[in-house]
Amino acid sequence: MRSLAADPHDHSHLFLGTVTGWIYESRNGGGDWKRLAWIGKRDDLALDSIVVDSTNPKRIFVGAWVLGSHDGGLFISNDGGVNWESQPDMRGQSVRALEAAPSDPNTLVAGTLTGVYRSADGGKHWQLISPEGSQELHEVESVAIDPADPKIIYAGTWHLPWKTTDGGEHWANIKQGVIDDSDVFSIILDPKDPSVVYASACSGIYKSQNGGEKFQKVQGIPSTARRTRVLMQDPQNLNIVFAGTTEGLFRTGDSGATWIRTTGPEIIVNDVYVDPSNTNRVLIATDRGGVLASNDGGYSFLPTNNGFSARQITSYVGDAAQPANIYVGVVNDKAWGGVFFSDNGGLTWSQRSAGLNGQDVFSLGQASDGTVLAGTSHGIYRLQGELWNRINNVSLSEHQSPQPAEEKPMVRPAKPAGKGRIAAPKKTTEVPSTRAFDANVNAIARAGDTVYAATSEGILRSVTAGVSWKLVVGPERQDWSFVATAKSWVMAATLRTAMISSDDGQRWEQVTLPATLEQLAAISVDDAGGLWVGGRDGVFVSQDRGATWQGLKNLSIRDVNSLFYDQASQRMLITANSKNTIAFAVHLPDRAVRYWNTGWNLRLVRPVGDHLVGATLFDGIVVQPRMVDSSEVAMQ
Repeated sequence: MRSLAADPHDHSHLFLGTVTGWIYESRNGGGDWKRLAWIGKRDDLALDSIVVDSTNPKRIFVGAWVLGSHDGGLFISNDGGVNWESQPDMRGQSVRALEAAPSDPNTLVAGTLTGVYRSADGGKHWQLISPEGSQELHEVESVAIDPADPKIIYAGTWHLPWKTTDGGEHWANIKQGVIDDSDVFSIILDPKDPSVVYASACSGIYKSQNGGEKFQKVQGIPSTARRTRVLMQDPQNLNIVFAGTTEGLFRTGDSGATWIRTTGPEIIVNDVYVDPSNTNRVLIATDRGGVLASNDGGYSFLPTNNGFSARQITSYVGDAAQPANIYVGVVNDKAWGGVFFSDNGGLTWSQRSAGLNGQDVFSLGQASDGTVLAGTSHGIYRLQGELWNRINNVSLSEHQSPQPAEEKPMVRPAKPAGKGRIAAPKKTTEVPSTRAFDANVNAIARAGDTVYAATSEGILRSVTAGVSWKLVVGPERQDWSFVATAKSWVMAATLRTAMISSDDGQRWEQVTLPATLEQLAAISVDDAGGLWVGGRDGVFVSQDRGATWQGLKNLSIRDVNSLFYDQASQRMLITANSKNTIAFAVHLPDRAVRYWNTGWNLRLVRPVGDHLVGATLFDGIVVQPRMVDSSEVAMQ
């Protein structure tokens, strides 16, 4: 969540900017959200600035930038945000800030990595008003315009603030009192007394009583929370100012003399909105919690994300005994992420992350006794009731000690004894595991009572419902990205190599991958031992252990990101990245292809009873048969 803005004529009509190019809207003050448009039709645009024209609320401006790049742009809509056009003068500019002059809505100012730009004709044309090629006035992160005089402009850069009083003809570095080399994230002016200026920076919050000639550092906010991303003044109570920091929201009721933190320190605040018609209503846009709302002037907050989800889902598992029970794994969300559970096929969700300690969840699986397993960035966890327990009973020994009766012995590969198949060596060397298992666990798959895990330290297997694990001897000790099973078949793969076993992991052989497939992104195995691989170059199938590969005649798809064999329906489910919104099913053995235009960019699709569930790239979960509005399915 990056930015919030309101229709000046209807304060319950809000707009929400994300880091994935999507803009959302709410018609009830943030109670519910719906997707409005995908800006630029790309998923890497951070929408940090939204301006609604005060004279024509159908005209909306959005400033965008791209992480790690100078790319971005300014986008304009004339129909309330349904359709958008890239403004030619600003195309390719990394737009970090955007404001309209309160006294002249035709005057807009944008801050970019190049400098400060201004439009005097409502955004039709733009001109650079900071010195071209300046070594100091560039990398502009924030702008502010005097409420009475549109020629007075403030610009906060990655290295101190600046000011012009003549529309950009001359600029002054207003740095007195500000710690050197401070990144200035936000500047606001008191609307009744514009000589009162607040500036937030990486070094803290500053206040000036004389138009920026001299600043004093505001006290009362912990130094650990000094990265104040945004400042916002209560429009009805000007002594009340909110500071959104990387460690929560702070509030002052006495113009900055004293501050209190009103959220937990885990909240990273990117924007603040105060409803001018009801200043008890305060919304904050956060990094991981979506939108949080307060109805008591910012003293307490609750999530208000109905219809909005920015979850990056990486994994999925359905309960074999109760198909309506499904689990998904989330990354990059720390306390807000982990695992989510639904008992109604994906319509509503609850977080099940106690014990994961904020770990990214890369993979999920289920043992034959129903126990749910999670593969994380730091090992394997088992779900016991409501609590996840970390598993450290993991043997990385390459020596095969006596095995339980139900666990078949495995062999380590030696030099090939003939083409393809690998013979067992005569001797092995024991390498005992003396430390806690802390590897990345990238994939989990089950065949009968055996569970396999592809990890950064080799392929593991468990016959104890995930209580203990042993290294599979055969595949090399390297970083394995994928594992898939069907009946007695097991396939494991890195990004560029693969191995298979047709006898429950006892013996392994190398697989020659398609020559035209540069890198693997997905693998699967069907009941007949058919090997399926996918990547940027499409989907390929082999019926002879990888000796030959074929594409599918009736399936034209690239940039494949998921392959899943639905055994009950004898079909392979396929999804892809980029702008593709199609989910495919290939029925076996006749290879008949069926597809659905889901309307969403999917990371994976899975069967749940008689319908399908899809995990989107950024927007949570959607379900079939009708692709319901995300307000019904987004994880809260």
